[in-house]
Amino acid sequence: MTKKKPEAAAEAETATPENTNKPTEAQPNAQPEAGKIDINFSHGLAGFLASNAISIGFTSYQTGRLYLVGAGPDGKLALHEAQYPQAMGVAGDQERLYLGTLTQIVRMENVLGPDQLANGAHDKVYVPRNMQTTGNIDIHELGIRENGRMVFVNTRYSCLCEPSVKHSFKPIWKPEFITKLAPEDRCHLNGLAMVDNEPKYVSAVCKSDVVDGWRDRRHDGGVIIDIETNAIMADGLSMPHSPRFHAEKLWVLNSGTGELGWLHPSDGAFTPVAFFPGFLRGLAFHNDHAFVTLSKPRHGRFEGLALDDKLKEKDADAWCGIQIVSLSSGDVAQWLRFDGAITELFDICVLPGVKNPITLGPQSQEIRDFITMEALQ
Repeated sequence: MTKKKPEAAAEAETATPENTNKPTEAQPNAQPEAGKIDINFSHGLAGFLASNAISIGFTSYQTGRLYLVGAGPDGKLALHEAQYPQAMGVAGDQERLYLGTLTQIVRMENVLGPDQLANGAHDKVYVPRNMQTTGNIDIHELGIRENGRMVFVNTRYSCLCEPSVKHSFKPIWKPEFITKLAPEDRCHLNGLAMVDNEPKYVSAVCKSDVVDGWRDRRHDGGVIIDIETNAIMADGLSMPHSPRFHAEKLWVLNSGTGELGWLHPSDGAFTPVAFFPGFLRGLAFHNDHAFVTLSKPRHGRFEGLALDDKLKEKDADAWCGIQIVSLSSGDVAQWLRFDGAITELFDICVLPGVKNPITLGPQSQEIRDFITMEALQ
């Protein structure tokens, strides 16, 4: 087990694409003091990412951070962070990242070419190029359609939306049991599953149609909804999050019990595959592995669930971090853990074909003088 301090890992190293072999002086991101944070990770995590030719991105809305983790040229784990207020849903690929924040949806573009490196180490530099202002609508998970248009879960207004050129958002679907789009977080609509690059399933903590009604239905009110038919695919779940369609199965995090599992297509029965010591919220897949983010239970909202009893049974403390599990065995293959000031993570995405990415925060010192341009025609 290796211990790594984020102060060293979070330096923003950048070089202009025109001069990618020349190192530049690393400057730490301008960010408020967040208290001491320790990061521990499994010995094989860097090798696992490198051998699978992937990196991962994940968020913490509690501390307002987007984290990117890959493997450096030296074979060691490389962690980079950038500050975004209330960073939540994240989705992306080799060339683009989308991020939901407190009041905006941020589009980041990779500015490096296929054979370029920044500082001789980073194969992707994601730069924020567009910020769509939505206001505080509690953006949760995001999805990208085949045509490139984005959809997102608007939790505060209990609906699925697209960005609007003129307004804060454009509603495209709501659950049938929601009678009015109001800023009341009635059912805690939270997760989005894309199938064939189109929105297909959503998760909600309950079917409540009153303000903040989900709080009283956390134990067994959870539902998964097919947005094409409006059918309830599964119910009786405990605070479900992050539905995902992978390997011909609909997976979901049953967060109130700390379990990852899949839903039987005929009756929606939940089949658990693995238990995790933490509140689950954020799920991604790569081949036979699931990537899950864990948080420590938050006082009031996430306490008093079956998860608490299971932690006591296993004589375990709740985690804040990431666990990567084998779907075939249910065993933990690799992990990364936070201790200290950070106690909650939110979403996670896998970036195939990306080795060692970084991003520039919109308020960082580096972005002021980091200029790129298209070729003159």
